[in-house]
Formats: sequence, structure tokens, C-alpha cells
Amino acid sequence: MRQLQINMNWQQTQVRLTPKPQGLHLVTDEIVSQIPALRNTRIGMVNLFLQHTSAALTLNENADPSVREDMHAWLSANVADDTPYFTHTYEGPDDMPAHIKSSLFGVSLTLPISDGRLGLGTWQGIYLCEFRVRAGSRTLLATIQGQE
Repeated sequence: MRQLQINMNWQQTQVRLTPKPQGLHLVTDEIVSQIPALRNTRIGMVNLFLQHTSAALTLNENADPSVREDMHAWLSANVADDTPYFTHTYEGPDDMPAHIKSSLFGVSLTLPISDGRLGLGTWQGIYLCEFRVRAGSRTLLATIQGQE
């Protein structure tokens, strides 16, 4: 039996996203520009972990902004800010709805890396789903495992 040895490297980078208004925002380029190790990775995976409980990450349509608008409208109608029976409202009427929406979408994505680029499909992009009316910058931890 032949043995194959592959040297896998691990790298971790903190990514800071600029503050965004409530809504869904295409942030692929903003994220990629802050992870220089991507360019040096021939094959691997990157895990993007959003370090917040009132926002989320998702992967979806990158060309037509009406997709993001429609998703935001659906979320606003189904998990409305200022819902009267929520008790966790310490930070305002969008507090508990933001936590629910964050759990619905999730806070991490694991994506393939191929020849120094994210292995996304033609119409795929990374969204920051900002659920707070007045949010600050958001922080991601990007962990790469791969071969240079």
C-alpha cells in the first residue's frame, strides 16, 4: 500500500466588516480582501465564524439585489421588530427578533478554497444579515485549513 503525505497548514485571521444598516448585504469582496492567506492556498477549506448573536451569515444570489430585499422583507414580516410578547428587549425592540433571525440563518459558513479563491458558484455570494437597526462593525474569525 502506498502512503501519500499531504502537508496541511492552519491559519486564522480576524476580519472586521464595516457597519451596515439593518438588511442583507453582499460582503464577499470585503471578506476576501482581508484574508491574504486565501491567495496562497491551493486547496482547502475556510470556516467563517461571525462572533455576534444578532447578525448572521448566509450564501445566496450575488447578482440581483432584489433577492436580498425580498429576504429582508420576508424576515421583517415573519419575525417583526417590536413584537409585544417578547420580554428580552433590553437593547430595544429589535433585540429579541435579531437573536431569533441569527439562529434561523446561523453564524458560520464553511467554504472550499481552490487555487487561491473561494470555490463559489457563478451566482453565489456571502451575505452579512444585519438584524439590528443600529449595529456597529461586525467581526468574523476566518480559519483556513489547506495546502499551499
